[in-house]
Amino acid sequence: MSPTPRSTTAGSPSVADPTITDITGSYRRWRIQIFAITWIIYAGLYFTRQAFSVAKLGILEDPILSTSLSKEVLANLDAVYLTAYACGQFVWGALSDRIGPRRVLLGGLVASAFAAVFMGLLPALVFLVPLMVMQGLAQSTGWSGTLTNMAKFFTIAERGRILGLWSTNYAFGGLAAAPFLGWIAYSIFDSWRVAFFAGAAVVLVVGVATWRLQRNAPSEVGLPEIEEFRSAMGEPAPVGEVTDDEHEMAREISPSGWQNYRAVLGNSMVLTLGATYFLLKPARYAILLWGPVIVAERLTDASNLEAITIPVAFGVAGVAAPILFGFLSDRVFHARRIPACVLSLCVLIAALVLFTPLTATGNMWIMVAVLAVIGLTLYGADAMVSCVSAVDFGTSKHAGAATGIINGCGSVGAIFGGLLPGYLGTTALFYGFACAAAIAAIILAPHWNRVPSSE
Repeated sequence: MSPTPRSTTAGSPSVADPTITDITGSYRRWRIQIFAITWIIYAGLYFTRQAFSVAKLGILEDPILSTSLSKEVLANLDAVYLTAYACGQFVWGALSDRIGPRRVLLGGLVASAFAAVFMGLLPALVFLVPLMVMQGLAQSTGWSGTLTNMAKFFTIAERGRILGLWSTNYAFGGLAAAPFLGWIAYSIFDSWRVAFFAGAAVVLVVGVATWRLQRNAPSEVGLPEIEEFRSAMGEPAPVGEVTDDEHEMAREISPSGWQNYRAVLGNSMVLTLGATYFLLKPARYAILLWGPVIVAERLTDASNLEAITIPVAFGVAGVAAPILFGFLSDRVFHARRIPACVLSLCVLIAALVLFTPLTATGNMWIMVAVLAVIGLTLYGADAMVSCVSAVDFGTSKHAGAATGIINGCGSVGAIFGGLLPGYLGTTALFYGFACAAAIAAIILAPHWNRVPSSE
């Protein structure tokens, strides 16, 4: 339900005219709408993303399927999915910059629902492999597409707070999807297949909402672009260290996907964030994709539904994390994202090291507490790297390509998060994640004072 577009051509109102109040009001309404629909899109995608994680418990208990779909095979399927997801990140980001995110997001939502339905209908390895590839490519449309959309409507000075709140979407998705799908699949229908069907239904509803409510940029609804609006609002530039490559990338206007990537790859900070995210994402995806199995192995008396719901603590803390660290980065560190990220990583390292000895007690509440601390600190660092910093250092012109490259690097790391739990014990797994987090902190620390260009 868009308002009648107002032309911004010569002779029509602009932010410099007396109609500034009207334009500001329209901008506010559209910013709220874009915030809401992009939040819903990315949270909604988790209902098809998490379906396989929920179904694993039933598949491993099935006397027939478990012979061909063993724990190792399921890990390999996760790796197939995550490989396709990583490849997609490097494509959809630049495409969203070039043609707008609307078509990319709508195509991804429909393809994700289609793949989920057929994964429930055809759980044979020969079908699951191509369906996991399709699901991975579909899911990878979400992050860079929605962030490209957000970058068109929000300014640098407010992105720490706004994107901190916005990036609760993926923590909420991981929090809500698994218990919802598990409840429907195991408590109502007693069939792991239903997890796929229920997830597909949710994503199709989100697709309809996207078609009705999402628009690519302010210009599509007769409003000035964010750079002009920011100038009229008198937004101050962030204070800190800005490098020449960031200024150059902000100035360059790139008509093609390759030029977008060339501009982004010339920014050393984007590459640093990509390397950091490669190290961080395995831990999040291991808990996201294998959380119920990890809990079931550590708490041997837990039921399937308990094993699915206990990792909710990880997601609950993850919802709060981006809000907290986004606020800190804006208000305490003055739009510097790296200090908040490094502090978060230091606490994360300790929590990962202590996971095995603390959960050895078999106490459910200790498991909940440790997963909550890991969720708070991991999602906090994750949001600062993949969301706020990615958009800031990518600039509104190259937000899609920058988030695509950074999240693509992270998604390559996430392959190990899906693969390693099928082959390694919990102790080796979490100690390895702690080492990766320590390396990430070391990589980021020299950039403590770095801020993006205000262009």
